[in-house]
Amino acid sequence: MSDGLELDGRRALVTGGTQGIGAAVVARLRETGAKVLTTARTTPARLSDADLFVAADVATAEGCSIVAEAVFHRLGGVDIIVHVVGGSSAPAGGFAALDDDQWHRALDQNLFPAVRLDRALLPAMLDRGAGVIIHITSIQRQLPLPDATIAYAAAKAALSNYSKGLSKEVSPKGIRVVRVSPGWVETEAAVRRSAAFRSVARPGRRKWRISSPFSCRRAPPPSPAPSMLLTAAPSPPSRSDPHLIAENRCPSGHP
Repeated sequence: MSDGLELDGRRALVTGGTQGIGAAVVARLRETGAKVLTTARTTPARLSDADLFVAADVATAEGCSIVAEAVFHRLGGVDIIVHVVGGSSAPAGGFAALDDDQWHRALDQNLFPAVRLDRALLPAMLDRGAGVIIHITSIQRQLPLPDATIAYAAAKAALSNYSKGLSKEVSPKGIRVVRVSPGWVETEAAVRRSAAFRSVARPGRRKWRISSPFSCRRAPPPSPAPSMLLTAAPSPPSRSDPHLIAENRCPSGHP
């Protein structure tokens, strides 16, 4: 891919970088010359460089501390952070099926990893007066699907709002904060999720609640990666708080 992106010598952290969008982001960053540390809860069977992988659950405060320590010890700091990790394991059934544990899990997966890692890593960026932070949100931040992912959508909306506020604070100090809102991307996890949703459809339920997320124009995993990584280039931002929306929209306006 010849987009002119050159990141030689840049140090990057990508959370959730072993599958789907995260793996595509890691591969693209490395193609451009960046040194990339990535994370996942479990170690994948194949690793190109074990020293550039950290097994940690960033949905916990302890996991974020492990990753932050690895960034300083293995990279000596970071220039680019891409927060990809996130998702939903909530059951279908609408708001009543989601107890407090499900809501806490949604926030722990989709909001707090970014908050905690930014809090640990951003001060060093501010000392240098340079850096890029990319938050992967979702078009569900504005177009929630009520049957099963309302907690996920609310957490992504919170992440988007947090990202906007962070940008207002640190962009005057040389730090670019970017929000990327993908539509439905055909990763292995998303395909499994769609199959699970279809399996719980019941007579009389409005069909769009189950079918509409999966009748969209499907994007393969790498699709949002090239455009979002253009925002990681070292040139100054043309505007504060860039927001990229990779919308594979569905009929009737649902994501």
